[in-house]
Amino acid sequence: MRTHRDPPPRTVVVTGAGAGVGRACVREFAARGDRLVLTGRGRAGLRAAAAEAGQAGAPALVVPADVADPEACEDVADRAEEAFGPIDVWVNDAFAGVFAPFADITAAEFRRVTDVTYLGYVNGTRAALHRMLPRDRGTVVQVGSAIAYRGIPLQSAYSGAKHALQGWHEALRCELLAARSGVRVTMVQLPAVNTPQFDWVLNRLPGRARPVAPVYQPEVAARAVRFAADHPGRREYWVGASTVATLLANAVAPGLLDHYLARTGRSAQQEDRPRRVQDRANLWEPADDDVDHGARGRFDDEAHARSPQLWASQHRALLAAAGSGLLGTAGLALARGSRRSRP
Repeated sequence: MRTHRDPPPRTVVVTGAGAGVGRACVREFAARGDRLVLTGRGRAGLRAAAAEAGQAGAPALVVPADVADPEACEDVADRAEEAFGPIDVWVNDAFAGVFAPFADITAAEFRRVTDVTYLGYVNGTRAALHRMLPRDRGTVVQVGSAIAYRGIPLQSAYSGAKHALQGWHEALRCELLAARSGVRVTMVQLPAVNTPQFDWVLNRLPGRARPVAPVYQPEVAARAVRFAADHPGRREYWVGASTVATLLANAVAPGLLDHYLARTGRSAQQEDRPRRVQDRANLWEPADDDVDHGARGRFDDEAHARSPQLWASQHRALLAAAGSGLLGTAGLALARGSRRSRP
């Protein structure tokens, strides 16, 4: 529901909108009345997402597309502006992955993960910038991951794509700053999230795939994405204490982290029970074309619905002011005590 403090409705494109974090983002932007353009491959998921947006009173247009195709991304942008006018926000979220040792991933599979998870963001951003740059306004939000800084075993293709995404995003941001452009790009680095991907990722591990604990609900990620869209001046946002801890540890002692992940990475990413042969991998074909899987996965029992770290990150000025006030109060108290103690 919109409030008097919300900015006017915007035209927002969300890729990977049918499930997981993208689906939660649809709900988050719909709650403030934005005009939504939903894209991805799974038609059932996209239709359900559009229905949820409609129930929240937000108009939504479904444009099925594979973001690995640059022409498809241009078509999404064209149809978005034909329906709702200039694109204000473009959220890149679509991705693909393989859970397997590097030697067990084929060249075609590795390329497919790269085409979706890295080049899909490049294609979407290019389509957005083709329209935003001439107007000198607009925001692109890249949904990233702690893995953009710290690769993990058994996800080499995804790790490589996220690292590439980070480097490209930094280069693009510098170019926009140098041009004094009014267009903004920002990135949201996520922790492990409870999404349906772990039931449809291509998995060659003995056990069922799972996120590395601690796990957060997709709504936490969606709130961070919306905040980044509203405040795109910061280069990136970190979500979850585990993301902060991982990135700091990698900056200080990456070699030690290598050895730690070598010991724990395999067991942390799979369950004791064997993987199911009936699980449908979505690498080449969407897993939600006929069935809607929603935003959440099967890890509700352990997933955190809030992130105090994220709140603190979003309210740094308030916390700084409060800290200054406490220091000032303490200083006055000490000064008064010192005067009283004088003979």
